[in-house]
Formats: sequence, C-alpha cells, structure tokens
Amino acid sequence: MGNSGLKPHYDTASKTGVLQISDYKLKEIPPEVFNLCDRLRNLDLSKNKLTCLSDDISKLKLLKQLNLDSNKLEWLPDALVNLKKLELLNVSNNLLAALPDSFSSLTNLKQVYLNSNRIKMFPVQLLGLSNLEVVELANNKITEIPNGMSELYAAELNLSQNEISNLSNDLHQAPRLKILRLEENCLSLDSIKPSLLRDSKIHTLNIDGNLFEAKQLVSVEGYNEYTERYTAMKKKMF
Repeated sequence: MGNSGLKPHYDTASKTGVLQISDYKLKEIPPEVFNLCDRLRNLDLSKNKLTCLSDDISKLKLLKQLNLDSNKLEWLPDALVNLKKLELLNVSNNLLAALPDSFSSLTNLKQVYLNSNRIKMFPVQLLGLSNLEVVELANNKITEIPNGMSELYAAELNLSQNEISNLSNDLHQAPRLKILRLEENCLSLDSIKPSLLRDSKIHTLNIDGNLFEAKQLVSVEGYNEYTERYTAMKKKMF
C-alpha cells in the first residue's frame, strides 16, 4: 500500500494525539509525522521497512508510546534521548545489536520490548531506570547477565531464547524483580545460585529448556523460600 492513504490518519492524529501507520511499507518516517510534534503522544510505525530513524525523532517531545516493532532498524539514534516523556518503547523484531549510551537518560520508561534482535550483551543502559516495569529481551544472543542488577528496577524480565550460561552474583538484589523468564538458554543447575531463590523477590522463575531438568531445582538451597513466595503470589490472585 502506498502513502496516499495516510492523510486521514494524520487528520485523526491531529485531534487524538494517536497516529497508527502500521504496515505501509514505509522506508522512512514521513515529514507529516513531525508536523504533529505538538500533538503526538502515541506513534505506531510497526511492520514497515524503516532502516534508521532521523534525528527529527527528537521533535516528538510529547511521545509516551513509540511502536517500531517489525522494521529493519540496525541502530537507534542518540536523538531518542529527547523523548523525555516516553513510557513505552517497542523495537522488537529489528536488527539491533545494542542500545545507545544515551538510552539511560529515558528516565520515564516503564516498558521496553527488545525481543528478536541481535543483541549480544545485556543492555546496561537499562540499569538505573527507576520507573521500569517490564523488560523483554527474548530471542537475542545474550550470553550472560552481568553484575549491576541491584540497579535493575523492572518487576518482569524476559530473557528466554538467548545463550545465557552465567547469572550475575547480584541478581537477587534487583529490588522489584518478581518474574524472571530464562527458558531455552544454556544454564547449568550450578548457575542457579541459592541467593536467587532464597533472598530475591522472585516468585515466578521459568527455566525450562536449559541444561538441567526444571524438577532438579528442588535440590538447590533456597528452593523452599522460593516456593513460599510463589504460593503467596497464587493466593493473592484468587
């Protein structure tokens, strides 16, 4: 579909602050989008063919949600740092290998979706973002969770379908982490440290598809404390 059908979307967005131009085979962000900079709060550019973002993205200072899922982005510009109000960023299903250092200045971020990219190292730019709630990093090439997790404020972290064989010594100190998904990685039973089960706030730990059977977790010190948190969580749900 060409761009001729976009005008009604721009007209609507000028009134609602929401612009959805998904699946239009766009190779760059149309200039008309930036003409809405004093209105846009939600921008959906998913399922297009964007290979990069121009520095003009910095004009969209009111954006709270930016969806760039399923494009061809290889990198994110430092100009993204100007989106100070951004709460949700979805850049899953792209070609990203890393995040820019400036990413750590997006202090209002609550949800970050980075699934199915080419990321090899855990993005330390996420550490210290005190409003984080959800981080999705499934289906990348990450090999370890580094130290520094005491500054990871997310409540939910998805690292399934990576190549992780090592977990940081301070992962249990992540202050709000309750759900940790590590399915289909390269973890041995020895890599699950007692402190993670005993001293963390994690109540849901998913580890199927690693180098040990999930039922072996019962033999790790701290397993009883973990199951107590899991049981308490279930009781709250019902």
